[in-house]
Amino acid sequence: MAGAPARGRLLALEGIDGSGKSTQARALSDALGAELTHEPGATPVGARLRELLLAPDAPPLSVRTEALLMAADRAEHVAQVIEPALAAGAWVVTDRFSASTIAYQGYGRGLDADGLRALVSWAAAGVVPDLSVLVDVPVEVAAARLAAAGRHGADRLEQLGPDFAAAVRDGFLAQAAAEPDRWLVVDGTAEAGAVTARIVDDVHERFGRPPAGRR
Repeated sequence: MAGAPARGRLLALEGIDGSGKSTQARALSDALGAELTHEPGATPVGARLRELLLAPDAPPLSVRTEALLMAADRAEHVAQVIEPALAAGAWVVTDRFSASTIAYQGYGRGLDADGLRALVSWAAAGVVPDLSVLVDVPVEVAAARLAAAGRHGADRLEQLGPDFAAAVRDGFLAQAAAEPDRWLVVDGTAEAGAVTARIVDDVHERFGRPPAGRR
């Protein structure tokens, strides 16, 4: 009788809006044959929370409410998508995870980082990425990309401007510097295929390859 499958790997792609992390998340999941997901909004409940969190015409939110709604989205995401996949042996690539809350609501919005870390850990039921990949670009590069894509001011957080984006970027870089063994920082201004190759090579070096047939 076959034993339970080995637990899967969780790989999180992080970065400011316009960094190219979503492109890299899709490319990494394709290269690994991994399950692709995202935050916020990957579950039916999360989709409704995403509207409250990001829609420009949504009712105003206090900063603490924003953080709690992000945590609620993550709790549902972990319970309904991530944890079942990992338990079944699948590798999962998520476009944003816990580090985004620390960067956006902590460094960007100014909430207490220690309190946020406790909230994040509780909401995620202790699930942490095996590897977080920061796709790092200067704020002006990200803004130019968003404008070229017609997304300038597309959601509530993007409307907060370059100073907010710079604080968020600092938050990601600080987290990566604090736990270098759990992070990979890549230059998101490089050609997209080269960035993907760098990430895939690092994942293979750290973890090998996903078991055949695990998606």
